[in-house]
Amino acid sequence: MATGVLLPDYIFESSWEVCNKVGGIYTVLSTRAKTLQTVLKDRIIFIGPDVFKGDNPYFKEDEALFNDWKAQAQHDGLSVRIGRWMVPGEPVAVLVDFSKYYNDKNEIYTRLWELYGVDSLHAYGDYDEASMFSYAAAKVVESFYGYYLDDTKKVIYHGNEWMTGLGLLYINHKLPQVATLFTTHATSIGRSIAGNNKPLYDYLFAYNGDQMAGELNMQSKHSIEKQTAKYVDCFTTVSEITANECKELLDKPVDFVLPNGFENDFVPKGAQFTRKRKAARKRIFDVANALLGMEIDDENTLVVSTSGRYEFRNKGVDVYIEAMNRLLRDNRLKKNVIAFIEVPGWVGEPRQDLIDRLVSGRKYDTPLHVPMLTHWLHNMSHDNVLDMMKYLDMQNRKDDKVKLIFLPCYLNGEDGVFNMKYYDLVLGNDLCIYPSYYEPWGYTPLEAIAFKVPCITSDLAGFGLWVNSELGRYGEITDGVKVIHRTDYNYSEVADKIKDTVAEYSNFTPADVKKSRDNADKLSHKALWSNFIKYYYQAYDFALKKAEERKKTIK
Repeated sequence: MATGVLLPDYIFESSWEVCNKVGGIYTVLSTRAKTLQTVLKDRIIFIGPDVFKGDNPYFKEDEALFNDWKAQAQHDGLSVRIGRWMVPGEPVAVLVDFSKYYNDKNEIYTRLWELYGVDSLHAYGDYDEASMFSYAAAKVVESFYGYYLDDTKKVIYHGNEWMTGLGLLYINHKLPQVATLFTTHATSIGRSIAGNNKPLYDYLFAYNGDQMAGELNMQSKHSIEKQTAKYVDCFTTVSEITANECKELLDKPVDFVLPNGFENDFVPKGAQFTRKRKAARKRIFDVANALLGMEIDDENTLVVSTSGRYEFRNKGVDVYIEAMNRLLRDNRLKKNVIAFIEVPGWVGEPRQDLIDRLVSGRKYDTPLHVPMLTHWLHNMSHDNVLDMMKYLDMQNRKDDKVKLIFLPCYLNGEDGVFNMKYYDLVLGNDLCIYPSYYEPWGYTPLEAIAFKVPCITSDLAGFGLWVNSELGRYGEITDGVKVIHRTDYNYSEVADKIKDTVAEYSNFTPADVKKSRDNADKLSHKALWSNFIKYYYQAYDFALKKAEERKKTIK
């Protein structure tokens, strides 16, 4: 650490995804926790929403932790549970019940407007829920600070996403001696522009964020995000591509880019890795046989998949299906392909006919009805994946070299069909494909290569850009990551590039495959938190120096 760099004595970090697994932010915070816990030893305190009320699978209450303050917190009107986040490092977590603040919602929003010009008039959906949590989280920090700390301590309050904006502004106003840091993992308006099939990148310079927020009915989320970015001590995001988005749509350049790192503690090693990969492939082939009614030869079959949130265009699910359809007619394809789409849809129940076949342990030579779906959906006739497969006449026929299977549920080990967790299943893949149109970072490709699975991604993903910067050129599949150039308008070329890459990989010799897998593994090690945490220390230093200056004026 350079001389003169300020390090925090305490960090409070809040997010809707603390002890609440929803998406990628959970992975960011939960994997980074161990690194910060090693340095700060229970002086990194995560604050999350008490959404489970009772038993929370990610949280373990500890009555002894900060027990003296807990009585004060109750006196301050806070309802909190204090314990450990059950992730590596087991950092302190405070879960707060925010429901009581709904009664004060109008007064809270009015004050926010008066102090910071935040427009909450157009709030709907999750805006109120997120804001009341954010307010409660800030009250937790205020209470804890008042009980244990004073302005001799260097304290950071770090909020993630627009959902923590109200709390950051509350701390900015009430505790000016605390340094505030805000990370946007994706701008609400940028995601909305992309999700509404508007060209985001070519016209980014011409979009007015406020105007687009009005057009897309996003005024309140955009307003809290924009004003928080403006007033905090340090404004950050996760990649250069999103930094550009922030500058154009929020009218505020970021102070730092904080790339998302990874901990690979849970990646199996040696014989255990080989055993787990073998088990994953056996389960994949058993399910495929039961569904498709065909013999599958491990040696002559490639297993590929895409996964993530069900954002059909943003995550590139549409172009993935298009690529698999084109691959059906590519004569260079030397192996059969079983391609999965692992995105949670509006899932109904696991297919009983499929379960019955799996339980029997027999091999089948006739397909099930609808042989492209592992679980029934509530909206079978209005599902984007099934609609596109129907439009392209992708029926998983016996002679098709590419079979596409939709697995529309969370892989938590209890889905009823695979009954394996995502990390246990992904290492059975030969390739993972994430051709995102909108992807500020991209954990799924980083997770894939950590399990030695080469992947395909795009240069509209922060991770794809990082790979290119590490290599000094566009990544190829032999490097472990193929990075495809993607724009607003080259959908067809992207589909062809994916198709060509899979066909190329099917022709690899065992030595070529080993080289690609080894390179994927090596690249993943460069993205460990031990290499990326330095960017956080720079941001902490930047924010703390602003707070130190402010303290002089307060005194």
